[in-house]
Amino acid sequence: MPPALLLLPLLLVQLWYWARYFGPFARRPPEAPATEPGPDAEPVSIILCARNELDNLRELVPLLLSQDYPAGFELVLINDRSHDETELYAQQLGQYYPGRFRLVSVSHTPAGFAPKKYALTLGIKAARHERLLFTDADCRPVSADWLRLMQRGFAQKNGADLVLGFSGYAERPGLLNKLIRYETLLTAAQYLGLAWAGKPYMGVGRNLAYTRATFHKTKGFASHMRRLSGDDDLLVQDAVARGARAAVVADPPAQTTSEPAETWATWWHQKRRHLSAGSRYRPADRWRLAIFMGSNLFFYLLTPVLLAVSLSPENLISLGVIWLARTLLLLAAYIPLARRLGQALPPAALPFLDFLYLVFYSAWGLSLLVRRPLQWK
Repeated sequence: MPPALLLLPLLLVQLWYWARYFGPFARRPPEAPATEPGPDAEPVSIILCARNELDNLRELVPLLLSQDYPAGFELVLINDRSHDETELYAQQLGQYYPGRFRLVSVSHTPAGFAPKKYALTLGIKAARHERLLFTDADCRPVSADWLRLMQRGFAQKNGADLVLGFSGYAERPGLLNKLIRYETLLTAAQYLGLAWAGKPYMGVGRNLAYTRATFHKTKGFASHMRRLSGDDDLLVQDAVARGARAAVVADPPAQTTSEPAETWATWWHQKRRHLSAGSRYRPADRWRLAIFMGSNLFFYLLTPVLLAVSLSPENLISLGVIWLARTLLLLAAYIPLARRLGQALPPAALPFLDFLYLVFYSAWGLSLLVRRPLQWK
Protein backbone atom coordinates (compact mmCIF):
# COMPACT_ATOMS: atom_id res chain seq x y z
CA MET A 1 0.00 0.00 0.00
CA PRO A 2 1.43 3.43 -0.92
CA PRO A 3 2.17 5.47 2.24
CA ALA A 4 0.27 8.39 0.69
CA LEU A 5 -2.99 6.55 1.39
CA LEU A 6 -2.55 7.47 5.06
CA LEU A 7 -3.83 10.90 4.05
CA LEU A 8 -7.20 9.50 2.99
CA PRO A 9 -8.78 9.33 6.49
CA LEU A 10 -7.81 12.98 7.08
CA LEU A 11 -9.33 13.97 3.75
CA LEU A 12 -12.52 12.07 4.54
CA VAL A 13 -12.86 13.90 7.87
CA GLN A 14 -12.55 17.25 6.09
CA LEU A 15 -14.99 16.12 3.40
CA TRP A 16 -17.51 15.16 6.09
CA TYR A 17 -17.37 18.65 7.65
CA TRP A 18 -17.61 20.33 4.25
CA ALA A 19 -20.59 18.18 3.25
CA ARG A 20 -22.34 18.04 6.65
CA TYR A 21 -21.99 21.63 7.82
CA PHE A 22 -20.47 24.05 5.32
CA GLY A 23 -22.32 22.92 2.19
CA PRO A 24 -25.84 22.97 3.63
CA PHE A 25 -25.25 26.42 5.07
CA ALA A 26 -23.98 27.74 1.73
CA ARG A 27 -27.02 26.25 -0.07
CA ARG A 28 -29.68 27.35 2.40
CA PRO A 29 -32.51 29.46 0.99
CA PRO A 30 -32.00 33.23 0.88
CA GLU A 31 -33.50 35.10 3.78
CA ALA A 32 -36.60 37.21 3.17
CA PRO A 33 -35.67 40.71 1.94
CA ALA A 34 -36.46 43.68 4.13
CA THR A 35 -39.08 44.84 1.62
CA GLU A 36 -41.26 41.85 2.51
CA PRO A 37 -43.36 41.96 5.68
CA GLY A 38 -41.69 40.20 8.57
CA PRO A 39 -41.89 39.67 12.34
CA ASP A 40 -39.96 42.76 13.38
CA ALA A 41 -42.48 44.61 15.53
CA GLU A 42 -40.53 44.59 18.80
CA PRO A 43 -38.47 47.66 19.80
CA VAL A 44 -34.71 47.18 20.01
CA SER A 45 -31.76 48.60 21.92
CA ILE A 46 -28.58 48.85 19.83
CA ILE A 47 -25.64 48.69 22.24
CA LEU A 48 -22.29 50.15 21.26
CA CYS A 49 -19.23 50.26 23.48
CA ALA A 50 -16.43 52.67 22.55
CA ARG A 51 -13.17 53.89 24.00
CA ASN A 52 -11.36 56.77 22.28
CA GLU A 53 -13.25 56.05 19.04
CA LEU A 54 -14.49 59.54 18.20
CA ASP A 55 -13.62 59.39 14.50
CA ASN A 56 -15.32 56.02 14.11
CA LEU A 57 -18.36 57.18 16.06
CA ARG A 58 -18.83 60.16 13.77
CA GLU A 59 -19.14 57.74 10.85
CA LEU A 60 -21.02 54.92 12.54
CA VAL A 61 -23.63 56.66 14.71
CA PRO A 62 -25.47 58.35 11.80
CA LEU A 63 -25.64 54.97 10.04
CA LEU A 64 -27.13 53.36 13.15
CA LEU A 65 -29.64 56.13 13.82
CA SER A 66 -30.81 56.03 10.19
CA GLN A 67 -31.69 52.32 10.27
CA ASP A 68 -35.09 51.54 8.79
CA TYR A 69 -36.99 50.02 11.69
CA PRO A 70 -40.60 51.19 12.16
CA ALA A 71 -41.07 49.45 15.51
CA GLY A 72 -38.67 51.91 17.12
CA PHE A 73 -35.21 51.56 18.59
CA GLU A 74 -32.71 53.33 20.77
CA LEU A 75 -28.93 53.59 20.59
CA VAL A 76 -27.10 53.03 23.86
CA LEU A 77 -23.56 54.39 23.58
CA ILE A 78 -21.18 53.32 26.35
CA ASN A 79 -18.27 55.72 26.73
CA ASP A 80 -15.69 53.43 28.32
CA ARG A 81 -13.09 55.73 29.95
CA SER A 82 -12.39 57.73 26.78
CA HIS A 83 -9.81 60.51 26.79
CA ASP A 84 -10.96 62.10 23.54
CA GLU A 85 -14.14 64.15 22.97
CA THR A 86 -16.50 61.16 22.91
CA GLU A 87 -18.42 62.47 25.93
CA LEU A 88 -19.03 65.89 24.34
CA TYR A 89 -20.07 64.29 21.06
CA ALA A 90 -22.49 61.98 22.88
CA GLN A 91 -24.03 64.87 24.80
CA GLN A 92 -24.69 66.69 21.54
CA LEU A 93 -26.33 63.56 20.13
CA GLY A 94 -28.61 63.43 23.14
CA GLN A 95 -29.89 66.90 22.28
CA TYR A 96 -30.55 66.01 18.63
CA TYR A 97 -32.12 62.59 19.27
CA PRO A 98 -34.08 62.78 22.54
CA GLY A 99 -35.62 59.43 23.36
CA ARG A 100 -33.57 57.55 20.76
CA PHE A 101 -30.10 58.04 22.18
CA ARG A 102 -28.80 57.09 25.59
CA LEU A 103 -25.30 57.70 26.98
CA VAL A 104 -23.68 55.50 29.61
CA SER A 105 -20.36 56.83 30.94
CA VAL A 106 -17.80 54.55 32.60
CA SER A 107 -15.13 56.40 34.58
CA HIS A 108 -13.28 53.38 35.98
CA THR A 109 -13.32 49.57 35.97
CA PRO A 110 -13.48 47.77 39.35
CA ALA A 111 -10.70 45.34 40.16
CA GLY A 112 -11.31 41.85 38.83
CA PHE A 113 -13.50 42.93 35.88
CA ALA A 114 -12.57 42.87 32.20
CA PRO A 115 -13.16 46.48 31.12
CA LYS A 116 -15.36 45.86 28.09
CA LYS A 117 -17.52 43.28 29.87
CA TYR A 118 -18.05 45.64 32.79
CA ALA A 119 -18.95 48.47 30.38
CA LEU A 120 -21.35 46.26 28.41
CA THR A 121 -23.03 45.16 31.63
CA LEU A 122 -23.76 48.78 32.51
CA GLY A 123 -25.03 49.44 29.01
CA ILE A 124 -27.38 46.45 29.11
CA LYS A 125 -28.75 47.59 32.46
CA ALA A 126 -29.44 51.02 31.03
CA ALA A 127 -31.16 49.71 27.88
CA ARG A 128 -34.93 50.03 27.84
CA HIS A 129 -35.86 47.21 25.48
CA GLU A 130 -35.87 43.42 25.76
CA ARG A 131 -34.08 42.80 22.47
CA LEU A 132 -30.42 43.82 22.33
CA LEU A 133 -28.27 44.18 19.21
CA PHE A 134 -24.50 44.62 19.51
CA THR A 135 -21.81 45.99 17.25
CA ASP A 136 -18.41 47.67 17.59
CA ALA A 137 -17.31 51.23 16.92
CA ASP A 138 -15.07 50.22 14.01
CA CYS A 139 -17.95 48.40 12.26
CA ARG A 140 -20.36 49.68 9.64
CA PRO A 141 -23.76 48.14 8.82
CA VAL A 142 -23.83 47.13 5.17
CA SER A 143 -27.36 48.45 4.66
CA ALA A 144 -30.11 50.49 6.29
CA ASP A 145 -31.99 47.20 6.75
CA TRP A 146 -29.34 45.65 9.03
CA LEU A 147 -31.38 46.18 12.20
CA ARG A 148 -34.65 44.97 10.68
CA LEU A 149 -33.12 41.80 9.21
CA MET A 150 -31.16 40.87 12.33
CA GLN A 151 -34.31 41.21 14.44
CA ARG A 152 -36.19 38.84 12.17
CA GLY A 153 -33.86 36.14 13.42
CA PHE A 154 -35.74 36.11 16.72
CA ALA A 155 -38.75 34.67 14.88
CA GLN A 156 -36.78 31.59 13.79
CA LYS A 157 -36.90 28.29 15.69
CA ASN A 158 -40.28 29.21 17.20
CA GLY A 159 -38.66 32.07 19.04
CA ALA A 160 -34.87 32.29 19.13
CA ASP A 161 -32.98 33.73 22.10
CA LEU A 162 -29.79 34.53 20.17
CA VAL A 163 -29.21 35.76 16.64
CA LEU A 164 -25.78 35.08 15.15
CA GLY A 165 -24.75 37.43 12.38
CA PHE A 166 -21.74 37.73 10.09
CA SER A 167 -19.22 40.54 10.13
CA GLY A 168 -16.59 40.69 7.42
CA TYR A 169 -13.60 42.89 6.71
CA ALA A 170 -13.16 45.48 4.01
CA GLU A 171 -11.23 44.44 0.93
CA ARG A 172 -7.80 46.03 0.68
CA PRO A 173 -4.67 45.28 -1.41
CA GLY A 174 -2.06 42.86 -0.15
CA LEU A 175 -1.59 39.32 1.15
CA LEU A 176 -2.41 40.18 4.77
CA ASN A 177 -5.85 41.45 3.82
CA LYS A 178 -6.63 38.34 1.78
CA LEU A 179 -5.50 36.12 4.65
CA ILE A 180 -7.62 38.03 7.18
CA ARG A 181 -10.67 37.72 4.96
CA TYR A 182 -10.01 34.02 4.37
CA GLU A 183 -9.68 33.39 8.11
CA THR A 184 -12.95 35.27 8.65
CA LEU A 185 -14.63 33.13 6.00
CA LEU A 186 -13.33 29.88 7.51
CA THR A 187 -14.36 30.93 11.02
CA ALA A 188 -17.83 31.85 9.73
CA ALA A 189 -18.10 28.51 7.95
CA GLN A 190 -17.58 26.81 11.29
CA TYR A 191 -19.70 28.85 13.70
CA LEU A 192 -22.52 29.67 11.25
CA GLY A 193 -22.50 26.25 9.59
CA LEU A 194 -22.59 24.43 12.91
CA ALA A 195 -25.29 26.76 14.26
CA TRP A 196 -27.37 26.19 11.12
CA ALA A 197 -27.05 22.45 11.81
CA GLY A 198 -28.24 22.91 15.39
CA LYS A 199 -24.86 23.03 17.14
CA PRO A 200 -24.22 26.72 17.96
CA TYR A 201 -21.08 27.48 19.91
CA MET A 202 -20.04 31.11 19.29
CA GLY A 203 -20.90 34.45 17.75
CA VAL A 204 -19.02 37.65 16.99
CA GLY A 205 -19.69 40.80 18.99
CA ARG A 206 -19.49 42.91 15.85
CA ASN A 207 -22.90 41.55 14.83
CA LEU A 208 -24.74 39.68 17.58
CA ALA A 209 -28.19 39.93 19.13
CA TYR A 210 -29.77 38.36 22.18
CA THR A 211 -32.54 39.07 24.64
CA ARG A 212 -32.15 40.62 28.04
CA ALA A 213 -33.59 37.41 29.51
CA THR A 214 -30.77 35.44 27.89
CA PHE A 215 -28.19 37.76 29.42
CA HIS A 216 -29.73 37.35 32.86
CA LYS A 217 -29.99 33.59 32.44
CA THR A 218 -26.22 33.39 31.93
CA LYS A 219 -25.69 35.78 34.87
CA GLY A 220 -24.09 38.11 32.39
CA PHE A 221 -20.38 37.60 31.97
CA ALA A 222 -19.93 36.23 35.49
CA SER A 223 -18.30 32.94 34.49
CA HIS A 224 -15.53 34.67 32.51
CA MET A 225 -15.47 38.22 33.85
CA ARG A 226 -11.69 38.21 34.34
CA ARG A 227 -10.93 37.19 30.76
CA LEU A 228 -10.12 39.94 28.33
CA SER A 229 -11.97 38.21 25.48
CA GLY A 230 -15.23 36.29 25.36
CA ASP A 231 -17.95 38.92 25.62
CA ASP A 232 -19.42 37.26 22.53
CA ASP A 233 -18.39 33.61 22.14
CA LEU A 234 -18.27 32.70 25.84
CA LEU A 235 -21.64 34.34 26.42
CA VAL A 236 -23.06 32.22 23.58
CA GLN A 237 -21.44 29.17 25.19
CA ASP A 238 -23.13 29.90 28.52
CA ALA A 239 -26.47 30.70 26.91
CA VAL A 240 -26.60 27.54 24.80
CA ALA A 241 -25.59 25.45 27.83
CA ARG A 242 -28.68 26.84 29.57
CA GLY A 243 -31.01 25.94 26.72
CA ALA A 244 -30.97 29.12 24.61
CA ARG A 245 -31.93 28.68 20.96
CA ALA A 246 -29.73 30.31 18.34
CA ALA A 247 -30.75 31.55 14.90
CA VAL A 248 -28.52 32.52 11.97
CA VAL A 249 -28.97 35.68 9.87
CA ALA A 250 -26.11 36.12 7.42
CA ASP A 251 -27.28 37.47 4.06
CA PRO A 252 -25.19 40.47 2.93
CA PRO A 253 -27.76 43.21 3.80
CA ALA A 254 -27.75 41.95 7.41
CA GLN A 255 -23.98 42.08 7.78
CA THR A 256 -21.52 44.56 9.20
CA THR A 257 -18.03 45.23 7.90
CA SER A 258 -14.88 46.42 9.65
CA GLU A 259 -11.49 47.78 8.74
CA PRO A 260 -8.93 44.95 8.93
CA ALA A 261 -5.65 45.00 10.80
CA GLU A 262 -2.97 46.80 8.83
CA THR A 263 0.10 44.99 10.17
CA TRP A 264 0.95 41.35 10.74
CA ALA A 265 1.80 42.06 14.38
CA THR A 266 -1.59 43.66 15.06
CA TRP A 267 -3.41 40.74 13.49
CA TRP A 268 -1.27 38.25 15.43
CA HIS A 269 -2.16 39.78 18.81
CA GLN A 270 -5.81 40.25 17.84
CA LYS A 271 -6.31 36.62 16.84
CA ARG A 272 -4.30 35.30 19.77
CA ARG A 273 -6.61 37.16 22.13
CA HIS A 274 -9.69 35.83 20.36
CA LEU A 275 -8.48 32.22 20.33
CA SER A 276 -7.59 32.33 24.02
CA ALA A 277 -11.29 32.00 24.87
CA GLY A 278 -11.45 28.58 23.19
CA SER A 279 -10.15 26.81 26.28
CA ARG A 280 -13.44 27.68 28.01
CA TYR A 281 -15.65 26.09 25.34
CA ARG A 282 -17.73 23.05 26.20
CA PRO A 283 -15.84 19.75 25.63
CA ALA A 284 -18.07 18.69 22.71
CA ASP A 285 -17.43 21.99 20.92
CA ARG A 286 -13.69 21.81 21.55
CA TRP A 287 -13.53 18.28 20.16
CA ARG A 288 -15.64 19.17 17.13
CA LEU A 289 -13.37 22.07 16.25
CA ALA A 290 -10.18 20.17 17.10
CA ILE A 291 -11.10 17.27 14.80
CA PHE A 292 -11.73 19.58 11.85
CA MET A 293 -8.71 21.82 12.34
CA GLY A 294 -6.50 18.87 13.30
CA SER A 295 -7.40 16.91 10.17
CA ASN A 296 -6.43 19.93 8.06
CA LEU A 297 -3.22 20.52 9.94
CA PHE A 298 -2.03 16.90 9.92
CA PHE A 299 -2.80 16.65 6.22
CA TYR A 300 -0.10 19.26 5.62
CA LEU A 301 2.29 17.94 8.25
CA LEU A 302 2.17 14.32 7.04
CA THR A 303 2.78 15.13 3.40
CA PRO A 304 6.56 15.78 3.64
CA VAL A 305 6.91 12.76 5.96
CA LEU A 306 5.23 10.51 3.39
CA LEU A 307 7.48 11.90 0.68
CA ALA A 308 10.52 11.12 2.79
CA VAL A 309 9.31 7.58 3.38
CA SER A 310 8.99 6.75 -0.30
CA LEU A 311 9.66 8.45 -3.61
CA SER A 312 8.32 5.54 -5.61
CA PRO A 313 6.17 6.38 -8.63
CA GLU A 314 3.20 4.64 -7.02
CA ASN A 315 3.48 6.78 -3.88
CA LEU A 316 4.02 10.02 -5.84
CA ILE A 317 1.01 9.36 -8.06
CA SER A 318 -1.18 8.50 -5.06
CA LEU A 319 -0.03 11.63 -3.27
CA GLY A 320 -0.72 13.78 -6.31
CA VAL A 321 -4.22 12.36 -6.76
CA ILE A 322 -5.12 12.88 -3.10
CA TRP A 323 -3.80 16.45 -3.12
CA LEU A 324 -5.68 17.22 -6.33
CA ALA A 325 -8.86 15.79 -4.82
CA ARG A 326 -8.45 17.87 -1.68
CA THR A 327 -7.81 21.06 -3.67
CA LEU A 328 -10.90 20.53 -5.82
CA LEU A 329 -13.05 19.68 -2.81
CA LEU A 330 -11.76 22.73 -0.92
CA LEU A 331 -12.70 24.97 -3.84
CA ALA A 332 -16.09 23.28 -4.11
CA ALA A 333 -16.72 23.96 -0.43
CA TYR A 334 -15.43 27.50 0.01
CA ILE A 335 -16.31 29.21 -3.29
CA PRO A 336 -20.10 28.78 -2.76
CA LEU A 337 -19.69 29.79 0.88
CA ALA A 338 -17.82 32.96 -0.06
CA ARG A 339 -20.45 33.75 -2.67
CA ARG A 340 -23.25 33.13 -0.14
CA LEU A 341 -21.69 35.56 2.32
CA GLY A 342 -20.80 38.11 -0.36
CA GLN A 343 -17.06 37.72 0.18
CA ALA A 344 -14.83 38.39 -2.83
CA LEU A 345 -11.80 36.13 -2.54
CA PRO A 346 -9.76 35.00 -5.57
CA PRO A 347 -10.54 31.27 -6.03
CA ALA A 348 -7.05 30.46 -7.29
CA ALA A 349 -5.57 31.80 -4.04
CA LEU A 350 -7.76 29.73 -1.68
CA PRO A 351 -5.45 26.66 -1.44
CA PHE A 352 -2.44 28.86 -0.62
CA LEU A 353 -4.42 30.94 1.88
CA ASP A 354 -5.64 27.74 3.51
CA PHE A 355 -2.05 26.53 3.98
CA LEU A 356 -0.83 29.89 5.26
CA TYR A 357 -3.69 30.23 7.71
CA LEU A 358 -3.01 26.79 9.19
CA VAL A 359 0.62 27.79 9.70
CA PHE A 360 -0.54 30.79 11.72
CA TYR A 361 -3.18 28.73 13.52
CA SER A 362 -0.51 26.29 14.67
CA ALA A 363 1.71 29.13 15.83
CA TRP A 364 -1.14 30.71 17.82
CA GLY A 365 -1.89 27.38 19.45
CA LEU A 366 1.73 26.88 20.47
CA SER A 367 1.99 30.42 21.82
CA LEU A 368 -1.11 29.90 23.98
CA LEU A 369 0.41 26.74 25.42
CA VAL A 370 3.60 28.58 26.32
CA ARG A 371 1.93 31.71 27.67
CA ARG A 372 -1.33 31.79 29.58
CA PRO A 373 -4.29 33.64 28.05
CA LEU A 374 -4.57 37.28 29.01
CA GLN A 375 -6.60 38.02 32.13
CA TRP A 376 -7.33 41.08 34.18
CA LYS A 377 -5.95 40.85 37.71
